[in-house]
Amino acid sequence: MKKFGIVPLLALVASTSSFTIAASTTANADELNLVCSAEQDWCDLMVAAFGAEHDDIDVLMVRKSTGETLAQIRAEAGNPKIDVWWGGTGDPHLIAAEEGLSQPSGVDTSELLGWAQNMSQISEGKTVGIYAGALGIAYNADILKKLNVEPPQCWADLEDPRFFGEIQVANPNSSGTAYTELATFVQLFGEDQAMVKLAAIGKNVNSYTKSGSAPSKAAARGETGVSIGFMHDMVNLAAQGFPLKIVAPCEGTGYEVGAVSIINGAKNEDAAKKWVEFSLRADIQSRGPEVGSFQVPSNSNAKVAPESPDLASIKLIDYDFATYGSSETRKRLLARWDKEVGDPNPQ
Repeated sequence: MKKFGIVPLLALVASTSSFTIAASTTANADELNLVCSAEQDWCDLMVAAFGAEHDDIDVLMVRKSTGETLAQIRAEAGNPKIDVWWGGTGDPHLIAAEEGLSQPSGVDTSELLGWAQNMSQISEGKTVGIYAGALGIAYNADILKKLNVEPPQCWADLEDPRFFGEIQVANPNSSGTAYTELATFVQLFGEDQAMVKLAAIGKNVNSYTKSGSAPSKAAARGETGVSIGFMHDMVNLAAQGFPLKIVAPCEGTGYEVGAVSIINGAKNEDAAKKWVEFSLRADIQSRGPEVGSFQVPSNSNAKVAPESPDLASIKLIDYDFATYGSSETRKRLLARWDKEVGDPNPQ
């Protein structure tokens, strides 16, 4: 396993509650249709900050998971309603690029860290890395103490019957977080053994959520004892005073590179490019912690919050984004997961 620092360079149909509009102050404003796959507070912050600089552009934003967004982009191919897709795990962004659903943005990536530039190189400029975050385990210390259950330290621990009914994780069909988990297990243990292990863990799962951040929120609230998700989301919850403890699994773990993509055939291409340039700036990426988003930013000049997980100290796998960001690999792995692991109560 390699430390992160030496990993190779590597429709708009939504409920009113999730729909955000940055009002324009000009009579003939341009428009930007944005899907955000980060947390809602960060989406809102980005829209407000962009609107403050570009009051001639109306931003119509909806928050959706990466799986849902990829499905929408595929359904709208040839007549897209989305201009730009910001945030969420990079694998679905790479799949969109491979399928010709996104287009090169032409932005300057020279200030970005290697893993972010790697995303651009793999996709021929169609998607760019904006942040990184490691996959991990969180547990509610109060619940496990009450149950007299030894906390997990490794992925293998989650297979133990002592966690029966106490684990929550997202469904990889809808969640980029959970797909990262699936791909991580395959890279750690081999495909056949990964399915065996995920099925064993599945016997202890009380719910497969649609969103990747939902399990850790449930653990924080005391609704489940253990969650699987990205560590930066767990850090945010622990910082709010919830009794969450965060574990970097002993076998090693995968990581995400969140991304931004302009949709092929975007009706507001110029505005979309402005968004991409804006989202890659160091000063903008440094603002994530204002709303509890502690991912590691991709701009080499951005500030990394002290609360952010130290990726250099985590046993990270050499995550193969090119392979697991391919449409064929994703389709095959999800089919196996549905058959051999499965969600008994799909949402």
